[in-house]
Amino acid sequence: MKKTLIFLSMIILLALNGYSQGKIKDGTLQKSKLEKIYITEGVSLHFVSPEPIQYADISTKSMKGDLPVKNVLRLKFIPDSGGHYGFVNRSLGIVTIVGEKFIAQYDIWYSQNEESVQTQIEILPKNTNPLNVATIPLSQNDLHAYALQALKKSTKTHAVRSAAYGLEAQVNNIYTVDDYVFIDVSYTNSTNLKYDVDEFRFKIDDKRITKATNVQSVEVKPVFQLYDKTAFKRQYRNIFAFKKFTFPDNKVLAIELTEKQISGRVITLQLDYSDVLNADTL
Repeated sequence: MKKTLIFLSMIILLALNGYSQGKIKDGTLQKSKLEKIYITEGVSLHFVSPEPIQYADISTKSMKGDLPVKNVLRLKFIPDSGGHYGFVNRSLGIVTIVGEKFIAQYDIWYSQNEESVQTQIEILPKNTNPLNVATIPLSQNDLHAYALQALKKSTKTHAVRSAAYGLEAQVNNIYTVDDYVFIDVSYTNSTNLKYDVDEFRFKIDDKRITKATNVQSVEVKPVFQLYDKTAFKRQYRNIFAFKKFTFPDNKVLAIELTEKQISGRVITLQLDYSDVLNADTL
């Protein structure tokens, strides 16, 4: 049994090695090793990416494409005025798709046989090569995954709280991942009036704001938020991610939630820099 397992392992390793050597040669990708995808007139082909598409290239005018949503490339065959039967049994061109952390390429062929035509392709790891991830920030998929991890965590006993207009707000926890800060906030509405969210604003303000009109405030924009909920009746919770930021001890990070008019209720949470420095890790 043990010898059989060793033998099978050697076969798998040799197969993987052979695939890798066929795919990459002298640091370049060989066209002959690209996956062939078949397309025909009147049928759209959709490439579904595991992360938002940053760039797409179509090498010939025989095809056109667009991004109907951020992680889908739609591709269509464009026949020329002289007819497209000459395209049969030859490549139309190469389609290149670049995500946040990968690059994928496919060899697109024209087919008159509708049974061989594909309408949806999921971009799988076997068809991708990694980009230089050391210089690339966390992808939206990464941020989403970390936010879901944060959602499962319990609230800190020393959570920052605030109350106004029948609303209670609190910062459940703060986390750091690499160069990112995740802030978990929740709100409770004890009134019978639904709260229609206008916007969240995150500002670095002075701790003691006087009535002077020239108060300076620096706004900080999140790079990700878990939910896009626009209203809540009783409970609301969300997690926001920011690129790493710093501010002095005489300032606070103000988290301001404003309601749409006419009611216009506003509630603000204030975080000291020490709260950020004491953040947990995910």
